[in-house]
Amino acid sequence: MLMARSEPRAVIWDVDGTLVDSLECHWQAWCEALAHRDYVLSRERFESIIGQKMDTALRSLLGPDLTPEEIRRLEDIKETRCRDLMRAGGIALLPGVTEWLDRLRDDGWRQGVASSAPGLNLTVMLGAHRLERYFGAIVCAEDVARGKPDPEPFVTAAERLGVDARRCIVVEDAAPGIEGARRAGMRTIGVGPGYAALRADVTVPTLADLPEGVFGSLLGA
Repeated sequence: MLMARSEPRAVIWDVDGTLVDSLECHWQAWCEALAHRDYVLSRERFESIIGQKMDTALRSLLGPDLTPEEIRRLEDIKETRCRDLMRAGGIALLPGVTEWLDRLRDDGWRQGVASSAPGLNLTVMLGAHRLERYFGAIVCAEDVARGKPDPEPFVTAAERLGVDARRCIVVEDAAPGIEGARRAGMRTIGVGPGYAALRADVTVPTLADLPEGVFGSLLGA
């Protein structure tokens, strides 16, 4: 069924690595948290869990029998340390973020966030540059039962924005997010250092490299 072009349309954003440069804070916090289990995290392994919910990531690293209590303990250590690092060092916006957020808002797009991060982390990251003012819906880890690559975060964001999934575009820097968006029936834009390996409809190194009109063209507008 064809969708009327007058129907609302939305862009759903990931945050870590897509809007803000928080990667090194997460890397250091993960290493420190896992040291409590005498686990030495390699950079390659770290990059493989980017975009996953904490329980999924921890079980993939430490084994499927990890207890809920231990997951909560390690998550608290990791996320508390990550927020401390972000507050201490500041969080830089990635190239092109403000320009696209402003342009999409001015063009009438609804915008939301679908993130695997805890709500407290999103408060720190979005608040650092007052980004929350752009978003009509913010979905964090606590809002869903299943994280990326499950489509639930994106479906939830679309429902809160009041936009049909087929009228949504997801911007992500990680493979689990791209997969979750695809399973939700949404179009995708992949950004970041690993953009070439992302199976998105459009891939670019940074948002600043996106061609003008790309969002509208993805929806056939």
